[in-house]
Amino acid sequence: MMETLTKTDKDVFADRGIPASKIEEQLDIFEEGIPFVTLVAPATYENGIHKISDENRAAFVKEFEGRMNELSLLKFVPASGAASRMFKSVFKFINEYDPEKETFNSYVNREKAFDMNTFFIGVEKFPFYKEVAESLLEKIPNFEDLSDDYQKYHFVRELLLEEGFNFGSYPKGALPFHRYKTHPSTAFEEHLYEAALYATSNGLAKLHLTIAEEHRSKFEDEYEKVRVHVESKTNVKFDISFSYQKKSTDTIAVDMDNNPFREEDGTILFRPGGHGALIENLNDVEADIIFIKNIDNVVVMRYKHTLAEYKKMLAGMLLKIQQKAFEYRSLLDEPLVYSNDIEMIKIFLEEKLSISITPHFKKYKEIYQIEYLKEILDRPIRICGMVKNEGEPGGGPFWVKGEDACISLQIIESAQIDMSSKSQRNILQKSTHFNPVDIVCSVRNYKGEKYDLRKFVDPKQGFITQKTREGKDLKALELPGLWNGAMANWNTIFVEVPLSTFNPVKTVIDLLKPAHQVKL
Repeated sequence: MMETLTKTDKDVFADRGIPASKIEEQLDIFEEGIPFVTLVAPATYENGIHKISDENRAAFVKEFEGRMNELSLLKFVPASGAASRMFKSVFKFINEYDPEKETFNSYVNREKAFDMNTFFIGVEKFPFYKEVAESLLEKIPNFEDLSDDYQKYHFVRELLLEEGFNFGSYPKGALPFHRYKTHPSTAFEEHLYEAALYATSNGLAKLHLTIAEEHRSKFEDEYEKVRVHVESKTNVKFDISFSYQKKSTDTIAVDMDNNPFREEDGTILFRPGGHGALIENLNDVEADIIFIKNIDNVVVMRYKHTLAEYKKMLAGMLLKIQQKAFEYRSLLDEPLVYSNDIEMIKIFLEEKLSISITPHFKKYKEIYQIEYLKEILDRPIRICGMVKNEGEPGGGPFWVKGEDACISLQIIESAQIDMSSKSQRNILQKSTHFNPVDIVCSVRNYKGEKYDLRKFVDPKQGFITQKTREGKDLKALELPGLWNGAMANWNTIFVEVPLSTFNPVKTVIDLLKPAHQVKL
């Protein structure tokens, strides 16, 4: 395929910081396709997912709280999501509804727009209702005399469009999510309060948000608006940093014959590589313990202490596991390692880290057994909260067979599974938990050196999707997801956490759920 690339193409790659060899690899992936993963079994209780007793939870929380001030902590928040997706059905309403030609009810019935019905039934409960309503009364003096159909029409236009609040162009994190007595609170502000509870060391909470570059000013403005208030309420100072998805992680698009897709001017089309690109951003931050949580997964104040307790539990469990892993890794550096030590480490890996040790292990000479165990222990560690499956979207925890025939715990999306295979579908249907993106991780080795996280990515866990550009079909490549293939070769532990800790806002209607409503 490389013969189709010109010198100008290669200059463009260089400007983006993408080696030509990486483009060649991506073109090969399009040509060969990405194989489906091979599910062996769902991760369930007693088989890959830990259920923590109240007594052990308290012990893990105590472990973390006792060490918080001696550790560097960081909360890493993927926050590039745009509000436009949240308001998809509302934008459709703006574009298709004309109050001069039909009633609101006839539109709902015609388009089966039941989300819009729910939107207006609960409209006064939205955190932005008061401000939008007041603005409409100022702009349209006779607003209250208008028909109900016209009021609805003007309300959504004022909410989303540029001449109004323009929330349709906001980043999700800068939108009002909750309404308190004093003010509406954004998702970003709620993350500050959370970080104060569980990601604070010596009175300082560090947050790193990955955002779209054009949204930076909105986050910075929001922080300046709430900083003094949040600091006074929490008695915590904040260190906020931002990064953007790197251009070097963009992926080439191809036409249906797997040739580079070219624009009208002949330039090759690149597309963002998906959230898997953020492994680069995660690789650039420094901390002993990193909490990972999506921007839209927040709760109102009264639920925060329960949520924080489970975060601390996961972190305390991580510290305990890490301590033992580091001890064993150091032991393997000793001049003399005894066979009972090797067996003890092997049992630790199988029982505590759910590692499937190769059946050939016993046949290895001792020196190779030691090297094998070192290789497994020399990996980043992540503890992943998992929630019982009650119909919410999200990838799930599974036992997966790799190309080397080794079995490991992975977070898998349905798009990675061969749905034409009855046996694979059966395994999927038996899954009991899903992934809420509730991760606590350690990215340093036993010597305190930071891992290069890019070395632990499984490139075979990406996604090829079909898209269109100006009416032309194309194929796009998404990098292995941040918590999927980008962390495939980490040591992974799955732990059940309650559903109450998972409250994402995927559509504006989700803001009407109890976890996002303040009892006034």
